[in-house]
Amino acid sequence: MMGGMPLASTGFSLCFPPSPSMNTNAASPPPPRWSSSAAAMLVALATAFALSQAFRTVGAMMATPLTSHFGLTPQQLGTWAGTFHFMFGIMQLAMGVSIDMFGVRRTVLTAFPLAVAGAVLCAMAPNFHALLLGQALIGVGCAPAFLACTVFIARHFDASRFTAMSGLVMSLAGMGILFTGTPLALLIEASSWRVGYAVLAAFAVLSWLLISWRVHEPARPTDQAPAGQTERQSLRKAVRELLPLFAMPHTLGLLCFACVSYAAFITLRGLWLGPVLHDRHGLSLVASGNVALVMTVAGMISPTLFGRMDPGGARRTRWMMGCALAGTLMFGAMALTHSRAVDIGLPIIYGLLSGYSVLQYAYTKNAYPAAMTGRAMALMNMAMFLGVSLMQWTTGVAASWAVANGVEPFRAVFLTVAGMLAAGTMAFFLLPRAPARTAAQLSA
Repeated sequence: MMGGMPLASTGFSLCFPPSPSMNTNAASPPPPRWSSSAAAMLVALATAFALSQAFRTVGAMMATPLTSHFGLTPQQLGTWAGTFHFMFGIMQLAMGVSIDMFGVRRTVLTAFPLAVAGAVLCAMAPNFHALLLGQALIGVGCAPAFLACTVFIARHFDASRFTAMSGLVMSLAGMGILFTGTPLALLIEASSWRVGYAVLAAFAVLSWLLISWRVHEPARPTDQAPAGQTERQSLRKAVRELLPLFAMPHTLGLLCFACVSYAAFITLRGLWLGPVLHDRHGLSLVASGNVALVMTVAGMISPTLFGRMDPGGARRTRWMMGCALAGTLMFGAMALTHSRAVDIGLPIIYGLLSGYSVLQYAYTKNAYPAAMTGRAMALMNMAMFLGVSLMQWTTGVAASWAVANGVEPFRAVFLTVAGMLAAGTMAFFLLPRAPARTAAQLSA
């Protein structure tokens, strides 16, 4: 699902492994001792990624108790959930620059304590505004977790092991989402939502200690180059290097699609799944957690399936649009029916379908020259996470409007998701798409 390639000319050390034509292994084979310990260091970094995944999906189980405790409106609930993703998204570029300038270890160890502080603040929050501030801190603290693993794999693993190591990271990160299903529901029912945040804060401390103890990056050839041969990265330079992407006609369509594809899954799994099962069908928190757990497992299997089935070329874009439109129909069905079977079964089926979003990475890789791949991936990642924030906030507004106008709120929520998913897909269909590129063109 994720890739990474050091791009010395751009400063974006992420998103796609080196191509065989670069022959990086022949030039500088990795030391055996380092390669044998790299996996352990990657596992340590992946614990922060797992905590990031947990924090982004707590809403499904915490939404109902938080609404009860603070008297939140649906709009406030959407704002609370979206704050994490907004801060996470806007910090991606800054974190990428920090990783290039200071390294993976220093960036994660500096940022992640903010996630701990945010979780503690949420656990002790006396009011909604403190809860929002805590969510914002968590979003900033977790911002480098995704990039850190991607960059680490790209820098310190052979390209032939990239897929296997990425799969390991995604599997470990999935444990964080699994925790926010049945385990978190049981914890909240046995104690309170505050204890849920406290436990996540404790796990985050353990993750920070593990990274501090275990992760030590060796010097890379680019780090040892004379100062005159490399240009120091800066945030202004990084922003400037994104601008050429917008001159390419297919960038806008890709961003529109990226804004909604991942957002639909997280908006359902990370925010509205628990409330709809509890409020519409009377399921207990633990029963809702069980459904979330099964949906999560389906979502963990799906990326591997789509990765193996990727048809490539023009068929890939048809698969992307077809799966997104199928998701639109599922959300429409959940909006227009009040069937318990539909509201339990379709989220699980959508979990199995959700892996289609990984096809975006392959599409993006083929849509841009090798020298622009890192920037394109960074821009797409920002669009994905900011899209989650926008969709969660918008569905909250829609639910509040529905309550004020006598409409069932979940009907408004799911119709909004369906509409946004359809709009993003239609934009991708109608706007220019990247032409198929040959291997020679991609390496140019």
